[in-house]
Amino acid sequence: MGVNRDKVDLWKADVSKSVDFYNEWFMTFAPKAFRETRIETTKHVELALQLTENLTNIRPETLQANPSVLSMLRMATCPPIARDRLIGLAGVSPNLVKNMEDEKRVPPTMNKAELMEQLNKIGNIIEKMADPDIFVWKQRTDNGTKEEVHRASTIVADRLCGAVANPIIRNAQEKRQLASMKAWFEARGYRELNLGEAKDFLSMPAGTFSFRFNVPITMNGGKKINIPVDSVIACAI
Repeated sequence: MGVNRDKVDLWKADVSKSVDFYNEWFMTFAPKAFRETRIETTKHVELALQLTENLTNIRPETLQANPSVLSMLRMATCPPIARDRLIGLAGVSPNLVKNMEDEKRVPPTMNKAELMEQLNKIGNIIEKMADPDIFVWKQRTDNGTKEEVHRASTIVADRLCGAVANPIIRNAQEKRQLASMKAWFEARGYRELNLGEAKDFLSMPAGTFSFRFNVPITMNGGKKINIPVDSVIACAI
């Protein structure tokens, strides 16, 4: 049993402080982290629109050369299309879509003619389902004004960021936690372990700490694996 695990009253105050600490951080910094990601994502969306002539000409060659734009294009439709739904609507290989979105490439061994045919199907679906309330120029059969394109890019970026909002906040929160721990350790005379200074946690010099340190353990059956530990401290003597 963990230390004090059965003595809830001993750590209620710590839990309250932790919750207050997170809430204060979230209200102050989480919106900033989200905004910064949205600004950067908007730039990527604008580039994707430029490559596809503002969604008026999604050529197979463009998708082949820029496979990473696919996740953005799925958010440009009405309604936004989930990955599996796109695969079904376009009748294309799941492996093709997975490679484009996860590996940022087209399958290296896929037949060229089949690849072009399937990319053309994807482009057709995106163009057909492009959100008319966002890409207002499509109804006019032109490429839109600079202001319209930027506005559309911001909306699509919001959709993309909304889909990954939790990871954005989680990553920012993790940085905040590690920075707070580092400040606490250093204020008490500890120093962060230098890269390559210790071969394992047992050889860490006294008075040092490290984050994301691999700790080897032996599983049942004798199999050895490394477990990344959030924080390892070698107590000062």
